[in-house]
Amino acid sequence: MSRPPYGSNPSLNGHYDQSNATAYNTSHRDGGPLAVERERRPGGYGGFNTDDNEHLNSLSNGRGLQGLSDDHHRYANDGYGYSRQRAADRSQAERPLGTRGMDRNGTQNNSTLYGTGPGGRQIQDVLSHISDNWPIMTEDECVPVHVTLQLMDHSSLGRGSDYQDFQRTSRHLQKALRSIVNEHHQGFNSSIGTFHKIQSSIQSSQVRVRSLKESVYNAKSSLMEVKPELQDLGASSQRYRSMLHILGQIQKLQAVPEQLDARIADKQFLTAVELLQDALRMIRRSEMEPIGALSDLRVYFSNQETSLTDILVEELHDHLYLKSPQCQDRWKSYSAASQHSVEQPTSAPANTWGRPLCRFLTNLDLSSPLNDAVSAELQKDSFRYIHLLLEALDRLGCLELAVDRIEQRLPVELFTIVERTNQEVDLRHPMHLRDSGQLESILDPHVQDDKERGDVLDDLLWTLYSKFEAIAEGHRVVHDVVGGIAKRNGVRHPERLGGSFKELWKLYQSELRSLLHDYIATDENNPTRLGRSQPVESNPLQSNRRDRAKRIFQMLEVDQKAGSLTAEQEELEKILQNSVPGLATKSQRRSGVQRTKNRVSKGGPATHKLLVESSVFNIGMLLPPSLTFLQRLKDIVPPGSDIAISTLTTFLDDFLVNVFLPQLEESVTELCAQSYMDRDAFQEDPQWRQRAPRPILKSAASFLILIKTFCRLLDNLPEDQNFTQLIISQLIAYYDRCYGWYRSMVRRVPIQTQSDTELKPAAAMAEAGSLRNTLDALWRSREIGEGSLENEHLASRTREAPLVPTDIVSDRRTVASLCLIYTSMQWLASGLAQLRHIVPQSDSSRRTSSRPQQARRWTLLEITKLSSDDEAVQLPLNPESATTFDGIVDSMRSMALDALFTLQVDIRCGIAHMTARMLDAPYLLPYPTNNPNPEALALNSDLLSSDDALHTYLSLEEHSFMTKGLAALLDTLLVANASRIRSMDANGCGRMQLNILVLQQNLKAIEGDVSLFRSSHFFELFVEGADAIVARAKEAGGNFDFSLEECKILVDLCHSEGLQSTQRESSVQAKKNLADHHRQLEDCMS
Repeated sequence: MSRPPYGSNPSLNGHYDQSNATAYNTSHRDGGPLAVERERRPGGYGGFNTDDNEHLNSLSNGRGLQGLSDDHHRYANDGYGYSRQRAADRSQAERPLGTRGMDRNGTQNNSTLYGTGPGGRQIQDVLSHISDNWPIMTEDECVPVHVTLQLMDHSSLGRGSDYQDFQRTSRHLQKALRSIVNEHHQGFNSSIGTFHKIQSSIQSSQVRVRSLKESVYNAKSSLMEVKPELQDLGASSQRYRSMLHILGQIQKLQAVPEQLDARIADKQFLTAVELLQDALRMIRRSEMEPIGALSDLRVYFSNQETSLTDILVEELHDHLYLKSPQCQDRWKSYSAASQHSVEQPTSAPANTWGRPLCRFLTNLDLSSPLNDAVSAELQKDSFRYIHLLLEALDRLGCLELAVDRIEQRLPVELFTIVERTNQEVDLRHPMHLRDSGQLESILDPHVQDDKERGDVLDDLLWTLYSKFEAIAEGHRVVHDVVGGIAKRNGVRHPERLGGSFKELWKLYQSELRSLLHDYIATDENNPTRLGRSQPVESNPLQSNRRDRAKRIFQMLEVDQKAGSLTAEQEELEKILQNSVPGLATKSQRRSGVQRTKNRVSKGGPATHKLLVESSVFNIGMLLPPSLTFLQRLKDIVPPGSDIAISTLTTFLDDFLVNVFLPQLEESVTELCAQSYMDRDAFQEDPQWRQRAPRPILKSAASFLILIKTFCRLLDNLPEDQNFTQLIISQLIAYYDRCYGWYRSMVRRVPIQTQSDTELKPAAAMAEAGSLRNTLDALWRSREIGEGSLENEHLASRTREAPLVPTDIVSDRRTVASLCLIYTSMQWLASGLAQLRHIVPQSDSSRRTSSRPQQARRWTLLEITKLSSDDEAVQLPLNPESATTFDGIVDSMRSMALDALFTLQVDIRCGIAHMTARMLDAPYLLPYPTNNPNPEALALNSDLLSSDDALHTYLSLEEHSFMTKGLAALLDTLLVANASRIRSMDANGCGRMQLNILVLQQNLKAIEGDVSLFRSSHFFELFVEGADAIVARAKEAGGNFDFSLEECKILVDLCHSEGLQSTQRESSVQAKKNLADHHRQLEDCMS
């Protein structure tokens, strides 16, 4: 094997640490501590001789301990050795400042380990040199023979070249040891004398120990001797000790009441129970029985055992029923902002293990009782505090008694919770904001009362169910803790102690059923409705005897907030606090519970004041919180409570089927009938702008809102076609009511009925016949022209059957009503068409009987299905009911068109009637006049009134359909019915032309740029005379503006004055001329 070169350190990767040698040389060369010497005896004890010092100084030259042999110089001066020496210097320089003075083992490179003198520094340098160059000598496994053989080996594998360095190092080590001896020889000399002193002290101690042994032996011998007087003293001492022990126990018992009161006041019930039980065990011992002075304490402790039991039970009820301030974080009051946001939850939480109850049950350990160290901090955690109270009751031996009291007080406590919540909500929502009519709040969703009603119910139910959930969690804790304690104590039948949760669930069912019934079922005889009392019929003039069986006053009904009563109550509580701490705070609560008991037992059935009116529409506000509560209650029901989770909502299904459904049918029928049976049902809705683009009937608006409300209500219920049929029946009833009202307006007066039909002519012509077909074609095409066919049909009909004033719908009120029927039916049909939603046959036809079966459990519906006001409302229909529904909608549209066409025809019939009356007036006037006929003015007035109504209730397109062609009709009627004029002269013709001008100007305001050109031209020809008429007819031939019959009528008018003459010659001549003109007209126009 190859050996490392001389001066290398194997632990430093073959490099020699130059810093140690430099420090060694510097200490000698610069006159350091190694250079300071004192005068010593040459070669004597404690010093070096001169040769040794000189040799040591020669070792401290510039080369240090690197060796002085020629071989070493040659090896160190070659290139490889020089580079390794430079690398070692750099390695030493690159070390951190704090580690440069340490050797490779981390030891400080100074002489403090071997003294602060020169000898210590010398031996430190020598050891550093050995550690760097001869590390094998510092190891425990060093074999001297092996090292010797290496020194004798001068080959490349041995260390024979280092033999001189080995000898030098050995001499330096011996000299360093001598230097140390020289520095510390005085201490060595003084230790010899000290050793003798220590040896002398040890010998004297041995002598004293021997004397102590003899004294102990003599004392033992003296104690072993029997002395009668000592026996008597021992017996007396034992009696006195027993008496002192009893006195000490009495003193402890006397201090127990104060300690017990302090524990109860601080609610350290575990320590209080242990203290009381220890005191009872102590005072019931046999040695304490004869002591008569302890009789008062015995009675006190017995009373305190009962009082402490009552206090623990009251504390337990405070945390079970949320009476303690520490329970406020277990439930949350309703907040409208959080409810519309995502806070107020509408469904069960996804991760129920994050609830405090689940965390408590997970960490619950009932294998060992609670200790006293943690009892002071448990009150901050309500569940752990309940655990503490049950543990205290178990140690007191009253756990079964406490469970029995919980079951007994459960109905009263729940009733108190509901009543207190009811009162809190009642105070938060003033009565005047909620006391509104049922129908008005339903029909108008914009009214603030409806929103207030919803806020009241949301506040009541969400707050109450939050408290119910917290109470159920407390009973779950009681159930699990009592079961764990019973199992730990080895009770044979622990199920007897776990029935409180089942009783709680039964009472929850009763309270939920009562709440739903009160706010859904309408019972006018209920005295608790909105806090109103039953009316009492009495005669103020008659003295009635008082019913002595009726209670008129009771101390429990006094004002609890009165000043004098409050002062007395505080004084009583102070007395109780001084006598029995911890019991004073329970007095007021017990009195409240007692008042509730008396109210339930003496005041009849346990009912609560209703905050809003009952209505089936409240189901949309009652179901979401109720279903959410039941879903969350499933996570609280303990496994061993004999309550099937799958049947938790059965009672709610039964209630909805047996109570809600009959009430829904009754309410639907009643409210729908009320919407169209009111006195103002068929008047214009004052709030139509919020619902429709044109004015509509109030009954139509109310009815559609009711139908949408019912449909929205059906969205929250299972799909059932019987509900759909119920709504369809209401649609039919409303259609029949509107149709009857329409027929009443267009029906003739029975006394004046002379034709086969009972309808007025306009309605009869608009409902059927050729005119109805013409109107349908015009309405569908929307190409409204002059209506020549319609005008001809009307002209012919009016000539065949003249109209009477009662045949005309002339008043503005009837015109407005017909317009309202049209707009309302169109708007209602459009609104109903949006509700149309066909569901598959398998889903819609679930039953055939009139009552819903319980095969469909309503509460299995997801809570997210409950629709809101913003969602689209739909009416579920199957194909059969959809056919009936579509027929009703089409009938409504048909009735709307009937009303529109009737009004359109009636306006034209009115024109025909007034034109006939105007033509029947006399036109033989003795002098000219500037006033038109009264009939023309009346016709203008009727047209303007009708036009105003049409502008108000109809759109522009519908108005144009109603008024287009009125001028053409009037122009036609004036010419076609001119034969009704018996006679006319020039003055009469002038008046007729004035009538035509007045009517033309009025029609321009209604219809636009129109003209009565034909009728005006007709009477202008009258002014020219019969000869001019015949001449124009001859000139025009077959293209004359008027027909042969019209020309004959015009010629008759021209000769009417002569024919009416009293002179026979004039009359005969007029007849001759008339016959001649007729013959000429027939010749030229036939």
